[in-house]
Amino acid sequence: MSLGFYNTHLPPHLRVLKDEIEGFARDFGLDFYETIFEVVDADDLNEIAAYGGFPTRYPHWSFGMQYEELKKGYEYGLSKIYEMVINNDPCYAYLMRCNHTVDQKLVMAHVYGHCDFFKNNAYFVHTTRKMMDEIANHAARIRHFVERFGEDEVESFMDRCMSIDDLIDIHSVAIKRRDDHPKYDFSPQATSEDSAEENTAPRFKAKPYMADYINPRGALKSEDEENKKATTARAAKFPEHPEKDVLLFLIEHAPMKNWQRDMLSIIRDEAYYFYPQGQTKILNEGWASFWHSTIMTQKVLDPSEVIDYADHHSGTMATSGRRLNPYKVGIELLRDVERRWNMGQFGAEWENCDDMDKKRTWDKKLGLGRQKIFEVRKIHSDITFIDTFLTPEFCKEYNLFSFNYQDPTKNYVIESREFQKVKQRLLFSLTNFGKPWIYVIDGNHRNRGELLLRHEHQGVDLKVDEARDVLANLQYIWSRPVHLETIGDGQSTVLSFDGTDHTQQATGGSDDANRKTAAKAR
Repeated sequence: MSLGFYNTHLPPHLRVLKDEIEGFARDFGLDFYETIFEVVDADDLNEIAAYGGFPTRYPHWSFGMQYEELKKGYEYGLSKIYEMVINNDPCYAYLMRCNHTVDQKLVMAHVYGHCDFFKNNAYFVHTTRKMMDEIANHAARIRHFVERFGEDEVESFMDRCMSIDDLIDIHSVAIKRRDDHPKYDFSPQATSEDSAEENTAPRFKAKPYMADYINPRGALKSEDEENKKATTARAAKFPEHPEKDVLLFLIEHAPMKNWQRDMLSIIRDEAYYFYPQGQTKILNEGWASFWHSTIMTQKVLDPSEVIDYADHHSGTMATSGRRLNPYKVGIELLRDVERRWNMGQFGAEWENCDDMDKKRTWDKKLGLGRQKIFEVRKIHSDITFIDTFLTPEFCKEYNLFSFNYQDPTKNYVIESREFQKVKQRLLFSLTNFGKPWIYVIDGNHRNRGELLLRHEHQGVDLKVDEARDVLANLQYIWSRPVHLETIGDGQSTVLSFDGTDHTQQATGGSDDANRKTAAKAR
């Protein structure tokens, strides 16, 4: 697939609209890279969306499945893609050719909101701004692997890599996890002599005739041997600290072929690129919706287009009891923040006021709302946004509640409307998208070169069937047995896979005893 197959020239009337809306966006204070709009047919847009917005991406069967789902949804009237924008410099955005003019206006205004967010939000600062070129380069390398090693072998290995692409450290781009010096330092300061000195007990200065008394040879030899044993033990167990970036650990230590290591690096690089979009879904979509609503209603909407705009905007903002609409929650919470900071409803004075009548009429006319939401756009993710600005009043106004599954009725029911419970549930669902936190604990488990992982339990047990699939893929890459410590049904458990059998055992006792009593599962 190539952009060259598409007639992407912007028609004259859309070029005029683009320049007009871009001017309004800049007047409102939005700051974005150059934005290139391309007009494509519905089928082409579904194809681009299936590739994650990158038409030059490497081929994979999962993208074909995504395309078929999008295509059928569009043909049966179940779904429709109105906009798609890429975090890049320049930004690329796609317009559907069959959309009406009012839809094209809405999409352009929405896109400029996204482009401003991509450029200025702290969680996107570390992403590459030339990802369109990077993606094309990744695709060229993978196609080269297919030509050399065969499609079946390359695709099989890619399936395994893509199944574990979320085992990364999403905070490592902002937090220093490792020392600056490389693991293997061949500089003159790191010679074998230095290593020998590190394992040698310190000697005290002494006159030659007192040397044997001040530095007894037997004691020094014993201490030297203890130091060597300690050094050997440290070398036998790695990493020194639990490693959250499992993919990086595999890239550095797993016995892979060069092309396999390169492919896993490609999957990891793209995972880090896409992850901030998941971290900021509510805030990003809310910000773009806030600005398309503002620009459309205040600047570019013709009176004859009001009904169509209201219909399409309300469809985007529609809510249901089955799911949380990030567009609706994002835009309304941003509007609430703007209103509160305009009226001065924040700070110690506001929080400590017990007079409800006074609070209802509280308006200091500070006019700080627009400045505040630009600050929110710059420094927050979904978690910090919700944690900082969600209020009981907001939950009550928009009827937010938490729900839970009941085994007796086999149905989901409202669990609570209490603010703290609702907030806790919402934040929990946003933390790592509800996925488990997995760490590498030991790459030389039992001193047999086996891989030991640990699940940081957050109150929700692992799905054992899915965990077994992940262990199988990790074992294939590691080429030795892989173990995962977790908690199941309130009991510490180790899931293992040795390349043939899956085992599950309670922790405690000797390794040999546990291996004898482990329950096998085919």
